[in-house]
Amino acid sequence: MTQHAKGTFEVKMTPQPGVEGVGDPSVGRMSIEKRFAGDLEATGRGQMLAVGTAIDGSAGYVAMERVQGSLNGREGSFALQHHGVMDRGAPTLSITIVPDSGTDGLSGIAGALSIAVESGVHHYELAYTLPDVP
Repeated sequence: MTQHAKGTFEVKMTPQPGVEGVGDPSVGRMSIEKRFAGDLEATGRGQMLAVGTAIDGSAGYVAMERVQGSLNGREGSFALQHHGVMDRGAPTLSITIVPDSGTDGLSGIAGALSIAVESGVHHYELAYTLPDVP
């Protein structure tokens, strides 16, 4: 049965320097640090790659993030995979839990995270399944 966790989070994104001779300098790289509050009490840390275009409002990003903490009282961690596209101002975003990435009390977790920003506050909703504790 799908469960839902809701709350807010704060995010800090820090530009990371490129490595000379490695990759393409037009691909931006950022570190991500998050603090989740609500049903998910956790920290998130990850890396983002992003590319803008010559067309205003068009860009794309991918990111990988490890979330560590407590989800409705169960301790552990899991990984999130982000895929975001802005097509001439029209956004699409998909954030899914990486299969088999759950550890400890979150082993077997599966699902997806959605984000909304209202009045400058980041809100999340995590729709997930989790095996019963034996």
